[in-house]
Amino acid sequence: MAIREEIYYEGGPHIGDLIVNILLGFTVICIPLTVGAIVRALWLRYRITNRRITVIGGWMGRDRTDIVYSEISKITSVPRGLGLWGDMVVTLKNGSRLEMRALPKFRDLYAYIEDKLSSRAKQASGTIGTR
Repeated sequence: MAIREEIYYEGGPHIGDLIVNILLGFTVICIPLTVGAIVRALWLRYRITNRRITVIGGWMGRDRTDIVYSEISKITSVPRGLGLWGDMVVTLKNGSRLEMRALPKFRDLYAYIEDKLSSRAKQASGTIGTR
């Protein structure tokens, strides 16, 4: 019997990230940040389930990364946008990292992901926003 995969979160980056970067785009210096936020808003999607983390992104949404929780050695989260959204870095046991930018409800997502980790990974991750 196969275990059913239940979706906890599915969606794109927080809309506030796009709004702030569009406003910053009125200064010539911040135009690259604005372009990055527009690309993220158009093609970046996150799916966090009880079995894995999936990030679909890249140009036209053609890149897909799947991570199962047993591969994670550490997670770190940083609040952005006055704490309305945040960035999360997932470090894998092989040393590679996956950045998830402008996650809405990042504190809830952090707690959900941390709950799925091994005790060693939980200890390495520490408290939200401290590393």
